[in-house]
Amino acid sequence: MKFLMAFLAGPVQVDGRERWRSFIGAGFGILVTALLGRWVVNPDVSSAWLIAPMGASAVLVFAVSGSPMAQPWAVIGGNTISALVGISCVLTLGDTIWAAPLSVLLAIALMFSLRCLHPPGGATALLAVLVQATNYQFALVPVLLNSIVLVAAAVVYNNLTGRRYPHTQRSGSAQSATVARFSATDLDAALAHYNQVLDVSRDDLEQLLHYAELNSYHRTLGDLRCENIMSRDPIAVQFGTALDEAWALMRQQRIKALPVIDRTRRLVGILTMADFLREVGLGEHDGIGVRWRAFVKRSGMTHSTKPEVVGQIMTRKVQVASADRHIIELVPLFSNGGHHHIPIIDAENRLVGIITQTDLLRALYRAVKPDA
Repeated sequence: MKFLMAFLAGPVQVDGRERWRSFIGAGFGILVTALLGRWVVNPDVSSAWLIAPMGASAVLVFAVSGSPMAQPWAVIGGNTISALVGISCVLTLGDTIWAAPLSVLLAIALMFSLRCLHPPGGATALLAVLVQATNYQFALVPVLLNSIVLVAAAVVYNNLTGRRYPHTQRSGSAQSATVARFSATDLDAALAHYNQVLDVSRDDLEQLLHYAELNSYHRTLGDLRCENIMSRDPIAVQFGTALDEAWALMRQQRIKALPVIDRTRRLVGILTMADFLREVGLGEHDGIGVRWRAFVKRSGMTHSTKPEVVGQIMTRKVQVASADRHIIELVPLFSNGGHHHIPIIDAENRLVGIITQTDLLRALYRAVKPDA
């Protein structure tokens, strides 16, 4: 049963609007190609002015316009080169039995080499053999003429209906900047291992993988909010807390930051290791231990130029987040913003929790691990 099911095509994942766009576009392209072909070629002369493979080309350039096999050079080069191959096989072999397979074989080989692989090209080569075309003009009119007109119609129609055509390759660096779990090099290695022609451009494939990964993150992390992973009722100090008390608290609790609050628990700043190091003078290595002990030690004086309390050295501008904020929104703050601790506040700016890099990484791991 599985073997028989393999013969069935999977569903096409496009909506009705895209289907109608493709139907109408293909009809428009063939109409324009036929009209110009008949106008150029004298209809009174027994000469072809429209060839059947253009119908297959129309499917590609209007319904699968992002395919590498539907790009202008693929259409024009693939069809024309294949026609030349077919004519050459007729002139060389004559017998259709031998000329037919050889023309298709050589056409595919040349299209591979010239980077213009186009499935209807095989039909064009075969057509030249079946009609016993012996004049190379057949490759120019109608084949080349039909191909150019069809591509021109596709350029106009696709861009007017919101589809980029020609579908040029984008720079990989711009997209790779958003990669979270695989790089451009990883994708290249996977394609080399797969070793088959894909009917999708490399940049589109990379973008699809990014969209899938982003959707996966939103599916697994989209409902997680700060209140789900934050440490509640974090240890905090007030503006007037002595520096030695704050430093002792950080050492005892093995934490690197203390939110600074007022008497109503409204956040007014944050005290971090960086604040201490800045005041002590991290750039001067000599005697740093002595300077550190002197800095955190109380002077006992009522008037002193040395900072004595937390409020004198704390960082006043604090990056905060609300308890109902999605944690996926915090990733840029930690990864690009250089933040290590983000206090969580309620609607009245009162401290209700704190999220560290460790909290975020733990939540991310639980969300994306295979057995989640």
